[in-house]
Amino acid sequence: MGNLYHNKTAQWLVYAAFFLGLAVIPGAVSDAFLLNQLATYGVYGMLALSISLCWGFGGILNLGQGIAFGLGAYGMAMTMQMQSQSESNPIPPFMLNNSLDALPWFWEPFSNTAAGLILSILVPTLFCAIFGGVMFRARVSGPFFAIMTLAMLSAFYTIILDRQPYTGGVNGITPPSPLQLAGVEIDPYSATAYWIVLGILVTATVLAKLITQSSFGLVTQAIRDDAERVRFLGYSVAGYETAIYTISGAIAAFAGCCLVMLVQYVSPAQLDVGFSLSMVIWAAIGGRLSLLGAMCGAFLIQGAQSYLGDAFLATWLLILGGFFIVVVRFLPNGLASLLESALGLLASKPKNATTAEPNGDAKPMPAE
Repeated sequence: MGNLYHNKTAQWLVYAAFFLGLAVIPGAVSDAFLLNQLATYGVYGMLALSISLCWGFGGILNLGQGIAFGLGAYGMAMTMQMQSQSESNPIPPFMLNNSLDALPWFWEPFSNTAAGLILSILVPTLFCAIFGGVMFRARVSGPFFAIMTLAMLSAFYTIILDRQPYTGGVNGITPPSPLQLAGVEIDPYSATAYWIVLGILVTATVLAKLITQSSFGLVTQAIRDDAERVRFLGYSVAGYETAIYTISGAIAAFAGCCLVMLVQYVSPAQLDVGFSLSMVIWAAIGGRLSLLGAMCGAFLIQGAQSYLGDAFLATWLLILGGFFIVVVRFLPNGLASLLESALGLLASKPKNATTAEPNGDAKPMPAE
């Protein structure tokens, strides 16, 4: 019990040190563009966190996380777009260009900022709850569930792309002004925007970590390992799977909102199949069984793409794919397993250390 307590304490200390390092960035970075870019990496970290929670701890491979992310992003874009519209001219320009003479009914709630922000999170969360409930109650799991999420993602992508008068189509939605909260304009290149993203990332990580260490998290991990045995013990497997899938979707929805706040733009690319697969790759490379490892995987891959993608434009995807194969083949638990192995060696060193007796014989040191 004592070892378990110290292990949990050490984990929390590592997380605290990690976020403390992220917290000093605004004071150390004077370049507004770089600060905005680093805040965007925080968004990717949220997505990797959501995949780790769903796949790593829940055993649910979700290839369609872009649905919750994209719906949250579109909700935020609609809210910001309506903030710039006047009462005399409530119709966005792209709708006028598509010959709409009235604001669609589902756009009207986004005229209120508070309602718009709530809907941006609530709609994708409800979708995950309903979709997950239907799938898991039908005992759809494993690769079959992954294929269903991929098919649903493609369907959403097609709908948003085709309904150009309502969604902006391939051009997306570009709010002309930054987000305003309580009358304060949030400059996407300011430290305020960075703090908002970091605050949400910290909150989501702490909640996810508490979930994994709770009795709910332990049952969820047991379902991941042997669902039939857990079902035999009387637990509602479908209920637990739906819950962890929904929580994961809510985190992705927050990430979508943050991205639009930072870039003032959303398009069907947020629901692209390739982007959702990238989320899985981040978690796999960083370590899907580690929330922190998954986030670091996102930072590593997206940072490398930002600074090396232009140099290896034609071969970047091949390099990423090769790196993914190597990690999966030789490090099934991701790069996080390297750190865990190193810490394990350090922890075992004192137990293997010896002291010399006066006669020259070695005597094992007593365990503390």
